[in-house]
Amino acid sequence: MAFRPSLVCIVECEVVMSMNSSIMRRCFDLARLGAGWASPNPIVGAVLVHNGRIIGEGYYPRDGESHAEVRAVGSVKEEDRHLIKESTLYVSLEPCNIYGRTPPCTNLILDQKIPHVVVAARDLTPGVNGSGLERLRNAGVKVEEAVLPEIGERLSRYRNVYVSEQRPYILLKYAQTENGFLAPEPSRQYWLTNGYSKRLVHKWRTATDAILVGSGTARVDNPALTSRYFQGRQATRMVIDRKGNLPEDLQLFDGQHPTWVLTENPKEDRANLRYISQDFSATDWLQSLLTQLATEKIAHLTVEGGAWLLSTFVQQEFWDEARVFSTSENWASGKRPPDLGVDPSRSFQLASDKLSVYYNNAF
Repeated sequence: MAFRPSLVCIVECEVVMSMNSSIMRRCFDLARLGAGWASPNPIVGAVLVHNGRIIGEGYYPRDGESHAEVRAVGSVKEEDRHLIKESTLYVSLEPCNIYGRTPPCTNLILDQKIPHVVVAARDLTPGVNGSGLERLRNAGVKVEEAVLPEIGERLSRYRNVYVSEQRPYILLKYAQTENGFLAPEPSRQYWLTNGYSKRLVHKWRTATDAILVGSGTARVDNPALTSRYFQGRQATRMVIDRKGNLPEDLQLFDGQHPTWVLTENPKEDRANLRYISQDFSATDWLQSLLTQLATEKIAHLTVEGGAWLLSTFVQQEFWDEARVFSTSENWASGKRPPDLGVDPSRSFQLASDKLSVYYNNAF
């Protein structure tokens, strides 16, 4: 006779699943508070729960500081500390199992005798990648994986690409007209998106390590590449200036923020301005550049144009995510954006602008 779960069993399972999802979403919200600051380490959120009540929570705030699990346990009030050994620890990413600047978080979990751990995604860092969960299981800890895994993996993807591909996670950002033109021709400065989209882009800039543009965009648009419309971290500005002949009065060279010039004709560095020699005649120059950026701990790179640079990244399959604004304007002609070759994962309406988000499944 086939086993038929009782209604009570079904309801209890649904309640547990619902609670797991709800608390894990809180972990994700906490993790996002470290966006930009935590790099090149992952953003992580952790919540400690006893009988449905949150008794501690934390997130990873900045590279080199205490991990989310440590902060969650440390935030428990003195009168609740005896409950830790009866609680469940929810973490957006697998707890680390290696010694770095801090001890492994698996040590903390075992030392505190936490009996139950729930995670959303695995950490692909060499030396972790499932070993932390295996160690906990071998020690008798109940471990649940893959709670809201799609969101967890997206949040952790920049770190996992960085450690597994030895290059930055690459985000492409651009705007196009309704009929698919990226920029006017002949080139001239032209702003397509509205104020809401512009502010959102500045928010994104606080969560990336570096922003890259080509010499054409730098010369024509003269962008500042700052996050001045959203409070937060300022990313390193980067520009490809192959011949080293961009005008020195561009906003990129104002000395206000760290700026790297990638060029075949480097000059002497000065305050907040660094010249990096790059051979653009080499067939693998982009791969070489990305490898170099990874050694400089650039784990998340945003590419903001123009047409040639965006197309180069797409053609060589060096992109992980694209955020594309489509506006209501229509042009008779102009430069086309690259063909991403995939459908958007999701889309949003921002007043007159439409934002579409794409993911490259090649990585």
